[in-house]
Amino acid sequence: MHETYENPLCSRYASGEMKRIFSDDRKFSTWRRLWLLLAESEKSLGVPITDAQLDEMRAHLDDIDYDAAARYEHELRHDVMAHIMAYGDCCPTARPIIHLGATSCYVGDNTDILNMRDGLLLLRRLLLNAVAALADFAEKTGGIPTLAWTHFQAAQPTTVGKRACLWINDLLFDLRQLDFQLSELRPLGCRGTTGTAASFLALFDSDADKVTRLEQKIAEGLGFVRCQSVSGQTYTRKSDYAVLQALSGIAQSASKFAGDLRLLCHLKEMDEPHESSQVGSSAMAYKTNPMRAERMASLSRYVICEVQNTAITAASQWLERSLDDSANRRLAIPEAFLATDAILNLYINIVRGLQVYPAVCEKHLREELPFLATENILMYCVEHKGADRQTLHERIRRHAMAAAEQVKRYGKENDLIDRIRRDDAFGLSGEELEKLLDPASFIGMAERQCARFLADDVRPLLQENRESLGVSAEIRV
Repeated sequence: MHETYENPLCSRYASGEMKRIFSDDRKFSTWRRLWLLLAESEKSLGVPITDAQLDEMRAHLDDIDYDAAARYEHELRHDVMAHIMAYGDCCPTARPIIHLGATSCYVGDNTDILNMRDGLLLLRRLLLNAVAALADFAEKTGGIPTLAWTHFQAAQPTTVGKRACLWINDLLFDLRQLDFQLSELRPLGCRGTTGTAASFLALFDSDADKVTRLEQKIAEGLGFVRCQSVSGQTYTRKSDYAVLQALSGIAQSASKFAGDLRLLCHLKEMDEPHESSQVGSSAMAYKTNPMRAERMASLSRYVICEVQNTAITAASQWLERSLDDSANRRLAIPEAFLATDAILNLYINIVRGLQVYPAVCEKHLREELPFLATENILMYCVEHKGADRQTLHERIRRHAMAAAEQVKRYGKENDLIDRIRRDDAFGLSGEELEKLLDPASFIGMAERQCARFLADDVRPLLQENRESLGVSAEIRV
């Protein structure tokens, strides 16, 4: 197995469950179930198909002879016909009615929709578990003040938990998009070679009502309310694009989280989980690189780019059908799902083991608070000391410029507060300055916003979906 290329999404990253959804066994056994559903539905509407034929088909839904199928495909150069022949070998009595009235897209397209539905349901479960892990994290850290950043320059403080709420909010947006795509997903049904259902109309001796009823039976048999309203030979490839847009949204949110975490690891305010014997660098033994977050970013980039495949495919379809979509879709759709599955497993794993270092958060706050506190100092002195605002504003500006020069040019500590303490124009005691520099007084509504968001938006959602929680995040390497 090591002498040929193997897709790393399968060998390294994706979960067993997602790999099974897009496996050959799932695909070709679904084809057989679709042929059985078609035959059962046709029989119920009067087509002369026997119970014995249906029983024979039921008995061979999963015993797929891949060698026989490969031999047929080598000869016929047609994968669906190859599997019809291999199924017919198992079901000699039923052979004449397998695939009756259908075209290849009956099994191919309907299976793709079923697989995408199952894939979306699995991703939905993982999304909810990522939200749950972040909610627990935000609840524990909602009151820990930390420096906030705009343009990666120090800005007004927030709390660790409030920042986590921003990550959650992105995932909730993705969940809504995913649920919308699930609600809009429709199977192709049984439309024939150009979408007109002419073959089925002929099968039912021009009884249009039976054709309509057949389509409804197929939809319900697949677990849907109805099929796509109109189609050519295939369902519109915009369906694939819409689904992968939802996956791209998840990847965007995950990449944002991963980027934030990598910056915070650099600042030493947080760490992703590390195994006791994990190696960060083959050369620099001291390093503990954020490799899981980096992998999230890497896989997210892949998914974000993959959605363009489906966009171009949807744009380039000719009239009622062309085959330039086939090879591309075999790659783009499964691999986008496998990669998104890997991303969310990483997300859950990281958050459940995320480490926060409040002392480092406070250290960084203390370093920047002299600058951030200047407006509070100004307001306090005007209100309680009777000072002139414009005069003190200019004195603060000069002190701040001088202190910044000491920090930037000479690498010294920020002495802005000492300068203000020594300036009689402010008349501030050390006790007053210490109170004005309390980090908790700079975080505004952050802690309360975090608590309210969790109580109003997050916890009710998790309670409604509690049966989906508690999955194990599968990380192999």
